[in-house]
Amino acid sequence: MRLALLFVLLPGFALAQALDLSRGGPTDITASDGIEWRQQEQVVIARGDARAIRDGVTVEAERLLARYRARGGAPSAPTSESPASSSEIWRFEADGAVRISTATDRAAGDRAVYDIDQAVMVLTGRDLWMTTQDSRITARDSLEYWPARRMAVARGAAVVTTTDDRRIQADTLVGYFLEAPLEPAPAPARAAAPARAATASATLPGAPGTPGNVPGAGSKLDRVEAFGNVEIRTAAEVVRGDRAVYSPVTGLARVLGAVRITRGQNQLNGQEAIVDLRAGTARLVAPGGRVQGLIVPGSEQPGTTTPTPRPERR
Repeated sequence: MRLALLFVLLPGFALAQALDLSRGGPTDITASDGIEWRQQEQVVIARGDARAIRDGVTVEAERLLARYRARGGAPSAPTSESPASSSEIWRFEADGAVRISTATDRAAGDRAVYDIDQAVMVLTGRDLWMTTQDSRITARDSLEYWPARRMAVARGAAVVTTTDDRRIQADTLVGYFLEAPLEPAPAPARAAAPARAATASATLPGAPGTPGNVPGAGSKLDRVEAFGNVEIRTAAEVVRGDRAVYSPVTGLARVLGAVRITRGQNQLNGQEAIVDLRAGTARLVAPGGRVQGLIVPGSEQPGTTTPTPRPERR
């Protein structure tokens, strides 16, 4: 038996992003243990191998919950009728083995909350990660995705690793993605769903024909900002500092505050450094200031040279 639940999800932002659920469009929900509609609470709950597909984004979890209200604002009064086209979803919640994916991007955690009003998805729990076309971001405490701002925020032992093995670690990492031009997305072919025992389903229509972007477009990193206990590794050196800004386009990272460049037993200290992750080199920048270093003879690896502090003119 197929259950039909009708909503109008208002179109969100002109820029469609990977893992973006805030745009208008139909949502198909399936679950092996049934779909429950609670009129008084104005929620729809799918349980057991639950899956929601909307505008090229797939959300999978043990339990999915959609909160709805009267279109355009405050929660509507409960009604005995099925949610109609005058309603809209304003919040999605997913619990248990959460997986969110598009054609190119992925994210995972134990729990996900997507607030459509704020246009933010927050992942919490264990093993938090997000992969895009050119990077992987992991976090211990939480992982946020802000599609309207083209931004991801990783908190707690955060790490970003690019596909060419460049790695930055910090207490907090903020990644900004390139803006993708708006273009119509081709209608995806509907593949036959795998057979499930007693699977319930619901279709939540939105505004048909809403233009979108090809899923995954615009998910390449433009820059990364790092805060707290920053650590950048090259083939021969470890660079640490209080904060940093990294550009994947140039391959350069600027590290600021209590900077330490370590190679073997050798260490240089200063307030600013430039790290070239493409060349695998790091140098201190000391405009008008001094740098300090400890050089231990014989501590270099074969074929390497001791890092030399070189003040730069600015």
